[in-house]
Amino acid sequence: MLEIKRVYDAAQTEDGYRVLVDRIWPRGVSKEKAAIDEWLKEVAPSTELRKWFGHEPAKYPEFVKFYLQELTDEAHLAAFQRLENLVKDNKQLTLVYSAKDTEHNQAVVLKERLERENG
Repeated sequence: MLEIKRVYDAAQTEDGYRVLVDRIWPRGVSKEKAAIDEWLKEVAPSTELRKWFGHEPAKYPEFVKFYLQELTDEAHLAAFQRLENLVKDNKQLTLVYSAKDTEHNQAVVLKERLERENG
């Protein structure tokens, strides 16, 4: 099972293996409270793309297109492949992110792509 969850929501045992998919550590969250098993900052959108998007829902369709392209470049590919392996190796995997918008963020894009490619 693959889920997504905000880092500001309490970690629970049913989250399974928790992977932070943000490039920058979330503000105001200690490592203990975050309960992250792995931080894959290389799978996050580039700084340029993140700043351009600015979590504006109107830009989300273009953000998805650009981000999916980024995931195929050398800088992102190894990290995405690591996520694919984690999906295969864990009964429960939770992608953790910090964005306030729960519908328009990179974790949503990653979850959809991982589900599409890994059945």
